[in-house]
Amino acid sequence: MLERFRYPWIGTRSLTGFNLFRVLAVHDCSVLVRNRSIFNFHQGVRVLVVVPLQLIRRGNDGNSKRFEQEESIRERSGVRTCAIPVRSNDLPFDFRFSYTESSPKVRPIGLREPKYSPFGPGRLDRKWTGVCAPAVDPTVESLEGAEDPKLEEQRKKKREMIQGKPLTTDERKALVSQFERSKTNRHVNLGRDGLTHNMLNVIHNHWKFAEAVRIKCMGVPTMDMKNICTQLEDKTFGKVVFRHGGTLILYRGRNYSPKKRSVVPLMLWKPHEPVYPRLIKTTIDGLSIEETKKIRKRGLAVPALTKLAKNGYYAFLVPMVRDAFLSCELVRIDCEGLERKDYKKIGCKLRDMVPCILVTFENEQVVVWRGKDYKPPKDGYFLKDRESFEDNNDDLNVAQEQQAI
Repeated sequence: MLERFRYPWIGTRSLTGFNLFRVLAVHDCSVLVRNRSIFNFHQGVRVLVVVPLQLIRRGNDGNSKRFEQEESIRERSGVRTCAIPVRSNDLPFDFRFSYTESSPKVRPIGLREPKYSPFGPGRLDRKWTGVCAPAVDPTVESLEGAEDPKLEEQRKKKREMIQGKPLTTDERKALVSQFERSKTNRHVNLGRDGLTHNMLNVIHNHWKFAEAVRIKCMGVPTMDMKNICTQLEDKTFGKVVFRHGGTLILYRGRNYSPKKRSVVPLMLWKPHEPVYPRLIKTTIDGLSIEETKKIRKRGLAVPALTKLAKNGYYAFLVPMVRDAFLSCELVRIDCEGLERKDYKKIGCKLRDMVPCILVTFENEQVVVWRGKDYKPPKDGYFLKDRESFEDNNDDLNVAQEQQAI
């Protein structure tokens, strides 16, 4: 019996089930599969791809009529009448490619591609704005950071329902010791893209077999570990019970059920990043062209504050730059060996978190200037290297229970 799938390749060829599953339903093409075991990753499959007429490049060879006749036969036979099931989703947050490396407060000035939904055509009941798939009807104001307060209430209620009663100190310690590196090798890597949308499904897959999952954070996202912990708890409805450097342990909750969890729709490809305003301007605000050139020349000659390693842990960078601004006005960070996108993101995070003024990215260096009227921030950015997230009120609660008895 023939089974119909959608597949973008043209022609008849032998494919593995993995490749067929990877690019399933990317374009509007029909596939006739004669083998039911298409998801067996070690067995080849012979597929016949039926290409729509609008994708066929017709010439003067007289084959256009034959293609039209074949297309009409397929339509009459009902081969292409089955529609793609639209997946409705009740997750109370906007779908983005990266939740930690993109801010809803920053509005892009343009798009690099048409608004094609990365979830596939007709597979999600949300509109793709080019930046995100909002949980509510998209408007122009929604991209400026004004979030619906009802969504926050829904997330809070759902998280409280899943978490249930908080863990005690002994339960936390037992959970942390169970998921140490020496006890298990199962973990999730969080790289330069930060917490991506498809990573939510990976975390839920780990939670099918264990109460918690270890997450190893590397690269640019580690500059703001507080944001990573917040986004993980907000999007997965879990709880971070331990953190040491860039390693987290995320607990799923007492009332978590893999069968009742919300289904996370997968993105089929990575969407292009929108166009944002330039980070480095021709002239620094408040300075002339000559003064800007002098500052850039001086900044490249300043001794490097530190040299960043690829896929390293960068949480120390913000307090280090703040301390350096107390004695000098220019700071240079050596990013040799890092990709250009990475040290641009580092400069953008320093601008927002220190704060400071970006000077140049030349020669794989990040040079920042503290400004003319620099005042150190009153609230110091201090993040412990190790956090256990213990409940300090456990002893107090035990004493109160003994008194009540």
